[in-house]
Amino acid sequence: MYFDRGNKVFMSMPGVPHEMKKMMTDHVLPRLNSKYTLPVIHHKIVRTIGLGESFLAEKISDWEKSLPEHIKLAYLPSLGEVKLRLTGFGDSLEKLQNETSAWIEKLNSIIGQNIYGFGYEPIEVVIGNTLREKKLTLAIAESCTGGYLSHLITSVPGSSDYFLGAMIPYDYQIKMRQLGVKPETLEKYGAVSEPTIIEMANIVRAKFNTDIGVATSGIAGPGGATPDKPVGTIWIAYSDKHHTVTKKLQLSKDRMINIRTASMAVLNLIRQSLPK
Repeated sequence: MYFDRGNKVFMSMPGVPHEMKKMMTDHVLPRLNSKYTLPVIHHKIVRTIGLGESFLAEKISDWEKSLPEHIKLAYLPSLGEVKLRLTGFGDSLEKLQNETSAWIEKLNSIIGQNIYGFGYEPIEVVIGNTLREKKLTLAIAESCTGGYLSHLITSVPGSSDYFLGAMIPYDYQIKMRQLGVKPETLEKYGAVSEPTIIEMANIVRAKFNTDIGVATSGIAGPGGATPDKPVGTIWIAYSDKHHTVTKKLQLSKDRMINIRTASMAVLNLIRQSLPK
């Protein structure tokens, strides 16, 4: 419903989100633009990973303070990443776009290693596009993440272009018999260890004959901890023909947070470790 009273407009729209958005885009905004001279609002989202919100805020504090009054910054944190949304207000879209781009260039000089993309594409899409462009294939051996990492990878349409498959060797015996981790490695170091995760990543790459192998192994919780390996201790690894990279994570006591955060950390490890 649309009511026009003098210099005011009253509208009533559906509460169903996709209906409201469609109506807003196709009808409401064009009608308002034809009636009023509206200020220009320009949004730009910078997607970062590898730094928590407070650490990120501290690192870019001086840059944030130097932003002009008409450009505002919002922190949009989620598990494993923080989105930075720059919103500019003015009377020229082109001017705002150029100005915002210049500020993002300055931001890139500070935290470039943590910026993985822009806009609305999550890291699994960015990684998938990169693998496709480089014509690289990927296989996964995931233990503590229980298939969640594979779920993220395969949630992207066309992921079969680069993702060949995965194993979930949760049990010691499966790690040894089906995957092929050496019994002496597990006996000496345990499943949650750097030597084990290295073997997992290397073996799954060889088994699936892929360019890249990644692996996860850890204690997601709430049980299974030892004095030297508390809940949230997770090892992740990346392997290709050039090198093998590992990382130890010390996460929370919450099982699902650990599973999701570890999966995001593996995607970031792939991003950081891919051949240039």
